[in-house]
Amino acid sequence: LRCPEKRARMENDMIIFDEKEKIFKIDTENTSYVMGVIDEKYLVHIYYGKKLTGTHLAYLLDMDKEELSEIHINYGEKSSFLDRLPMEYPTSGMGDFRQSCIEVAEDIGKYGVELYYESYEIIDGKPELEGLPSTFGDDVQTLCINLKDDILKLEVELRYSVFAGNDAVMRSAVISNYGDKPLYLDKVLSACVELGYGQNEYITLHGSWARERRIDRQRVGFGYHSVESSRGISSHQEHPFMAVVSEGATQETGDVYAMNFVYSGNFVSFIEKSQFGSQRFAMGINPRGFCWKLGAGEKFAAPEVVMVYSDSGLDKMTSTFHDLYREHLIRKSWVYSKRPVLINNWEGTYFDFDEKKIFDIAKEASKHGIEMLVMDDGWFGKRNDDRTSLGDWFVNEEKLKGGLKKLVDNVNSLGMKFGIWFEPEMISPESELYKKHPDWAVHIEGREPGQVRNQLVLDLSRREVIEYVYESVASILRQANIEYVKWDMNRPFTDIGSSELDADRQGEIMHRHTLAVYELQGRLLKEFPYLLLENCSSGGARFDPGMLYFSPQIWCSDDTDAIERLAIQESTALMYPLSVIGAHVSDCPNHTVGRVTPFKTRGIIAMAGTFGYELDVTKIPEEDRDMIASQVETYKKYCPLIQSGDYYRIASYQNNHYFDCYEIVSKDKKEAIFVFVQVIAQPNMHSIRVKLKGLDNEAKYKINGTVYDADALMNGGFIIKRPWGDFQAELFHIEKIND
Repeated sequence: LRCPEKRARMENDMIIFDEKEKIFKIDTENTSYVMGVIDEKYLVHIYYGKKLTGTHLAYLLDMDKEELSEIHINYGEKSSFLDRLPMEYPTSGMGDFRQSCIEVAEDIGKYGVELYYESYEIIDGKPELEGLPSTFGDDVQTLCINLKDDILKLEVELRYSVFAGNDAVMRSAVISNYGDKPLYLDKVLSACVELGYGQNEYITLHGSWARERRIDRQRVGFGYHSVESSRGISSHQEHPFMAVVSEGATQETGDVYAMNFVYSGNFVSFIEKSQFGSQRFAMGINPRGFCWKLGAGEKFAAPEVVMVYSDSGLDKMTSTFHDLYREHLIRKSWVYSKRPVLINNWEGTYFDFDEKKIFDIAKEASKHGIEMLVMDDGWFGKRNDDRTSLGDWFVNEEKLKGGLKKLVDNVNSLGMKFGIWFEPEMISPESELYKKHPDWAVHIEGREPGQVRNQLVLDLSRREVIEYVYESVASILRQANIEYVKWDMNRPFTDIGSSELDADRQGEIMHRHTLAVYELQGRLLKEFPYLLLENCSSGGARFDPGMLYFSPQIWCSDDTDAIERLAIQESTALMYPLSVIGAHVSDCPNHTVGRVTPFKTRGIIAMAGTFGYELDVTKIPEEDRDMIASQVETYKKYCPLIQSGDYYRIASYQNNHYFDCYEIVSKDKKEAIFVFVQVIAQPNMHSIRVKLKGLDNEAKYKINGTVYDADALMNGGFIIKRPWGDFQAELFHIEKIND
């Protein structure tokens, strides 16, 4: 095997190449990922799972040979050979008829890619992906494997990174054109793994506006099973996550293979069961509507995929994702920092407010310990409803008399911070900007564009549009002491065309848009490093790791009903830490579903997130208003635990129909909280027994003044007396007793 000059081996290398066995082996604390090269041509996948000690693993290929060097291609049956080979980065058009990771056309339209192994390099550190968010940090090693197609003059660099102390494997691919003619990338996925022949199920997250990320679990049958978005965003309807689990896997048992995409645009993830029963699992940019012109000498970086294996069910998978994102994806300035408890005026006023109303809400909120006022949609242009003014980012001084700075200063005088809402990627047909630049909207010439929420999408493939958007937002932030921005995006892409791009680059629009959003948010945080940025997309339509890189919290859903949020927040917490989940207490009857839920219950459920309020605090019942100070105090008390603790799912009302329960345990196991919610009361039933998790098995813990043995709490359970009535919640604090 050809390889560059090697660096000196580190004492605790996580990545090795065994010269004798011709094996690449990536080890995390508890897992191993193994590849090899056969016939000095094809990079094949050998194993991913529980950590292995040795490298004599070629026999696991099930190719009737003990050594990789013994496996050779029978060119008389090349296609049959390739169609069963477990390829590490499968290609199209050369004999493997399963789903591929890459499809490339020459300028004359010919298809077909065959990648041969070229070289490898193991580096200490992790290269950035140009223009893309990705995990970062110290104590990381990266394996770069180079594959080439000398006919196309195409090179693919596969990257695998692992951080010490975490079981995730980060995957990406960088595509290079080293020829003198353009190539057209019609498909570029980021990661693929072959899962063998077991009986598996797959878990995906589906939904719609106001009911995002509902868990769906299906058996892996023969053929192709996928989840994808082609809406230009990760979307309400689907989510860039898939887990393939062994049949019957639970929270604590079974094998789990999961992928999560560090990307905020179109995606696809699939599991394909072949004619022989083998299963190919992959993730990347959705090829539907995608075509990237790769000029001579140019590179294309595919976004990062985070891949996790657990041999102990979904809880262990969740813990791996949570720890990785807290330590290696969220900005360090915010990951464990105190988040201000905020109040947002949207559901309290909608568009009907002025500077006096905003100040009145802030004044009353400040009396109860709320720390930030966020002014939502309606403060700019002629924006008194959702039909106008997106793109006209100047303060409406008929509504905010005296201007923005005066209002912000007045709110600051109460000891409160100030935040503001933008929707920078959009343009209203009824706006000053559209009158001047109708060509700045994404559109197809001659067609009537399809509007959503009376708006169109700005064409961020154009440099002048990017600069306009940036200056529009930045100029507002320069005017006053604004410490928080809610960045919204309220519609999917349709009529996808640009009057700026050449005809053979029209398939680049949506990916260029996503890259532009990353550029804009990165620049904003560079100029305003203190800024707390919260992403939003008509609720949770862009809740993904790509956004998490820029904003340490993301608005989870426009459905603020506490009971609906139980399901939404449960599935979101499968891979995202609770500290990033935007969750608020809102008014009742709830504006989305009309449900009336006790104020106490609303507060407890919103604490499994960033915590805030979304209502007119001057109008709610006095008994509710009087609870705010104690809710804020409780949240602040447990905020460090919520931000850093291990999350466990104990019970789901989606499965049992009656109650919900989850637990958060500190890393040192000295304290925990668990939340119990009785969703539907049952007549003539006894107490409920819940088995806790994650405690120190040898210790004793105090709950409500009573001391219990940890092993009894975890194996026997804790007895909860059923409360009277539907929608009742309790938060229990668990404290370790020192010997």
